[in-house]
Amino acid sequence: MKTRIISAIIMLPLLLLVYFGGIWLKLACIAISFIGLKEFYDGFRNEGAQPCYIIGYCSIILLYVLHFAGMSLEYFNGGAGQYAPGRETLALLWAFVSVAASLIYGMDVEKRKNLDVVSTLTGIFYVVFFVYFVVLIDESEYAHNYIWLIFIIAFGTDIFAYFSGMLLGKHKLCPNLSPKKTVEGAVGGVIGSMVFSVLFGVFFLAQGHALSIRFIIMACIGSVVAQLGDLTASAFKRKMGIKDYGNLIPGHGGILDRFDSVLFVAPYLYFYIAVILPMFI
Repeated sequence: MKTRIISAIIMLPLLLLVYFGGIWLKLACIAISFIGLKEFYDGFRNEGAQPCYIIGYCSIILLYVLHFAGMSLEYFNGGAGQYAPGRETLALLWAFVSVAASLIYGMDVEKRKNLDVVSTLTGIFYVVFFVYFVVLIDESEYAHNYIWLIFIIAFGTDIFAYFSGMLLGKHKLCPNLSPKKTVEGAVGGVIGSMVFSVLFGVFFLAQGHALSIRFIIMACIGSVVAQLGDLTASAFKRKMGIKDYGNLIPGHGGILDRFDSVLFVAPYLYFYIAVILPMFI
């Protein structure tokens, strides 16, 4: 308990980065991508795979170089011309280069196994690409409202799931993946996500919107997504034969141990903002 409280205090500076957003949040996402990708690849090495760290790191650099290039092209749109590539095209370029580089890495059939290629590519998309959605939300027109919900849903789920599981947990949720997780904890996590999200909505958004059924459903589904992200990370760790991805954060392990649910919640919220939200505005 004491260790988790200390860890929560250590994570407080993240709130400042979310508040200021912009370049500071981008730099944080870049740092999380580098550290998280290394942890993920180290886990695969424990399983006997040989992922290519260089390709993974270069994919991070390329993604954000293209992102800033896209921002510049949009800013200087008049001078760039009508045929200048948009962000969607640049994102597809990044995906193509990352996939192609990972596949080419496996061409040395005498030294490389299919698992080497798969682990390299999985890390790029699971860690680097999923973290990138935080940046995309921060640059959306709803950033000031919804950027906070990534962490409110993810961490609210984690906190309520932990305490409700500790106090009420009797029925195992996924004993083969995470023996300590319970059905009661999962339900408590969903309730916690909705409670924290509604409180955020009441104090920082329009009250009617905060208490609307759409808002509550968004938080409810988000909590399920967060727990799926947590269980996905647990499944990887179980196959890798490790308990934690690292020891960077006391009581939580590595960066991926703390942000495993965020990796799923960020894309979920982005597509909610991009696809669902406009239907009701």
